Amino acid sequence: MSDRTITATPAETAPERADVYTRITNQIIAMIERGVEAFRMPWHHDGKDASHPVNVESGKAYRGVNVLALWIAAFEAGYPTGIWGTYRQWRAAGAQVRKGERGSLVLFWKIYGDDETEDLQTDRQEGGRRVFARGYVVFNAHQVDGYAIPDGPHLPEVQRHTAAERFFDALGITTLWGGNRAFYRRSSDTVHLPHFEVFQNVASAYSVRAHECAHATGAPHRLGRDLSGRFGSASYAMDELVAQLTAAYVLADLGIANEPRPDDADYIASWLTALRDDPRAIFTAASQAQAAADWMHARQTAAPEQGTPFRASSHDGDAPSPALQLDDGGPTLS
Repeated sequence: MSDRTITATPAETAPERADVYTRITNQIIAMIERGVEAFRMPWHHDGKDASHPVNVESGKAYRGVNVLALWIAAFEAGYPTGIWGTYRQWRAAGAQVRKGERGSLVLFWKIYGDDETEDLQTDRQEGGRRVFARGYVVFNAHQVDGYAIPDGPHLPEVQRHTAAERFFDALGITTLWGGNRAFYRRSSDTVHLPHFEVFQNVASAYSVRAHECAHATGAPHRLGRDLSGRFGSASYAMDELVAQLTAAYVLADLGIANEPRPDDADYIASWLTALRDDPRAIFTAASQAQAAADWMHARQTAAPEQGTPFRASSHDGDAPSPALQLDDGGPTLS
């Protein structure tokens, strides 16, 4: 898309904050609109290397809305790796951005009067210091010369599924199995999932489990998001977006594809409306999703294994399944 990239220059540019919000939001809107027919949203990914955007200089993973922006950039350009850096960072790494390459916009947060930048999510005051947004242009490893792309970790599928089972069991979220509906019930603080055989494949099963556990992170005794909205309301649709993004972040970390959900069509119009009405909406959703993903990762060293695993290693992943129904409202979130 024409507004996804800007021409490379020897120094990074810093677009005005409002413009950065609008440009990144417009990227996401455009990709949602193009993916409507197949229900493929910007946060759907295959779990491979490009699903893990990292900075070439620091080695740190990008976070929040920047992950989403770089997923879009990698998808549209066909980049198979998720290594990114600014023009200067690539030069420092001994590489050179090729002439004519166009960079992708990300957003960082800078502490006023400090030289440090952080991949954060919201305007705020920190210890009396002003933290503000700044746009940077980054380039993918496939846009530079003189850089040897390292091999990423490639765990066998069975090991990734075993790790995913342990990951979700460690959350300590009560999960009940059976039926053909997937949802989170606020009144009992329980996640309800069909038996594994109902799902079309392994990735779909983990996508749904991650999504429903993401809703559960919003409970008052966890992260305390507003889960009071009824089906069809703006707040309900927004937490669906938060859950979608949380699942995408977590599954990328686990090396598992994030699959489209059967109910995506129910929310596409409301997501587009929210994004068009408020350029900050996707930043808020991405920030809350990153907080939910961080909460899940923190539980990996804080909670023992518990619950019933998917037993994904015993499933061939290819068999067709009966229809999976997602909850249609009431005191639940699907």
